[in-house]
Amino acid sequence: MSIDKRLLKLYLVTDSGCIGSKALESCVEEAVKAGATLVQLREKKLANSEFIALGKKIKAVTDKYKVPLIINDNIDVVLAVGADGIHIGQDDIDAADARAILGGSKIIGVTAKTVAQAVKAEKDSADYLGVGAMFGSPTKTDALAIDLETARQICAGVKIPCVAIGGINESNIEKLSGIGFCGVAAISAILASENITSSTKSLLNLSEKFFCNNTRRG
Repeated sequence: MSIDKRLLKLYLVTDSGCIGSKALESCVEEAVKAGATLVQLREKKLANSEFIALGKKIKAVTDKYKVPLIINDNIDVVLAVGADGIHIGQDDIDAADARAILGGSKIIGVTAKTVAQAVKAEKDSADYLGVGAMFGSPTKTDALAIDLETARQICAGVKIPCVAIGGINESNIEKLSGIGFCGVAAISAILASENITSSTKSLLNLSEKFFCNNTRRG
């Protein structure tokens, strides 16, 4: 399916390791209320049954605020939870295979670090790309950073929208202006903040400032 680029303006990715003893669904609700435009549930350490149970709690929150819920790399959880789509990495199932299973109504996002990966993902019917890691990632230590010129080439090389991922915060987001992104993904910049509402609103304002020309409806 074609995704509204505005949904990528501020893309929240979860990591329970950032929130201490707080309930993830409460943190997600706070971020969504403050303006997060899409949520990806990414909890790599959970068994499927736990992932599904958590997914249903998060889905109740995202449904309440009419924000899409994307599941990281687990088609079974997408189907069990009734999520809006899936995000897959280069070592996961191909986008074409995911599309064959999920059908045309689900959102499919793919991580891309090279132009070749981006072009293949678009050909395989991905709806958007997560490009990076742009600055390295404190929550994904194996994510190698890519340079700004590579990111620019990726954005220019595909027609589907691109969202910047990896280590993005209020102090470095401006460096991504003019590259071609439709928005940014954030984990610790939101969830590890002492004030999730304030940090979310600040990142959203910065995203609108730097990427507003790229968020017209696709």
